[in-house]
Amino acid sequence: MLRIGLISDTHGLLRPEVLDFLRGSDHILHAGDICTADVLEQLGALAPVTAVRGNNDRGGWADRLAASEIVRFEDVWVHMLHDVADLDLDPPGAGIQVLVCGHSHKPRIEQRQGVLHVNPGSAGPRRFQLPISAGELRIDGAGVSAYLVEF
Repeated sequence: MLRIGLISDTHGLLRPEVLDFLRGSDHILHAGDICTADVLEQLGALAPVTAVRGNNDRGGWADRLAASEIVRFEDVWVHMLHDVADLDLDPPGAGIQVLVCGHSHKPRIEQRQGVLHVNPGSAGPRRFQLPISAGELRIDGAGVSAYLVEF
């Protein structure tokens, strides 16, 4: 079974408890608004990282990040982007099983048209009364489940 760590909207802040949660991940997906290359370096010390550019990611370090990524873990295809409003494909039609996004800072897991939509929320500075959170995917062959953790 693979454990894929999910994180978004760090805005330059990686909390020790979030790093502890992500430790042991086989791969980490960061859904944007990273804000500093240091965040990716710290995550990369834990596991391979795939990250997308968020609306607050600017500068030379962020230029190498794509607006969206499609990655495969075992038999599961995952599409990742920062803001779901920018989705430019039909996930079920494209064979996507999981859609990971950020931007809203609101942690959420839901099924839509057979696709598991996961927003790990924000692991960075607190915004309004929203929780600090991250998540994970557990993948076994073609099976996938998602979990969120609040800190």
